[in-house]
Amino acid sequence: MSVSSRLEHAFQDAPVLPLTYRSRYVLMSDCHRGIGTSSDNFLKNQHLFIAALKYYYRKGFTYIELGDGDELWENRNMKNIIEVHDDIFEMFAQLHRQNRLYLIYGNHDIIKKKKNNLFPYPFYEGIILNPYNMSQRAIYLTHGHQASLLNSTFWRVACFLVRYVWSPLENLGVLDPTSAAKNYYVKNKCEMRLNDWASENKHILITGHTHRPVMPEEPSFYYNTGSCVHPRCITCIEIERGVMMLVKWSMSARSDSILYVAREQISKGVPLMRN
Repeated sequence: MSVSSRLEHAFQDAPVLPLTYRSRYVLMSDCHRGIGTSSDNFLKNQHLFIAALKYYYRKGFTYIELGDGDELWENRNMKNIIEVHDDIFEMFAQLHRQNRLYLIYGNHDIIKKKKNNLFPYPFYEGIILNPYNMSQRAIYLTHGHQASLLNSTFWRVACFLVRYVWSPLENLGVLDPTSAAKNYYVKNKCEMRLNDWASENKHILITGHTHRPVMPEEPSFYYNTGSCVHPRCITCIEIERGVMMLVKWSMSARSDSILYVAREQISKGVPLMRN
């Protein structure tokens, strides 16, 4: 299958959620929650994530995770991930009870597409946010690994390499050259393919996968949430009152040296609809 075919397949049976002026969505991606060991890349930002999640819960946002929420290439047991990050999964349960939780799988947690008792929530390959006004564009959400043959069609090979080759070498300082998150050539190639598909089909496409946030000031078809494993922050995309914007959560200090978790808008708002 081509990149175009894989992306089209992601949206064939995708659930469609309403997009109105009153809609509140927060899109996050690439948390890579692990089992609490030194290779758990999520650990350094877990306090930022839980603070952000509580904020969005209070504000009435619907949480949509765009894949690679859990690191199931390096780790085999989802149960251990849930036990280590139980506070987050409890928040997920609260959101789910209110129909405010939607989860997409990526390449690192692609196993979630198979029904399993360890995954109490449904997972999707893609989700569409559809405005009632047909003259306005729908928003297509997926992880973005479909742009890579290795990470989609041959994901089992990629999983083997990460688990038994690149993960051990990463502890020695050797980065995975096949990873869109760690190799700039692979990252750029992946983003170019995603952007080309969105532009050719005139779809607004929002993904994760590359870990690089994308929110152009000029009108565009391709956007990216970034990730939750940046060295000192997490990034996400908020959609509220018909406007989309890129947001950063990080630690900051008050004048009296008291630390707090700060939310900062780092892009201009992109209007999605008229009132």
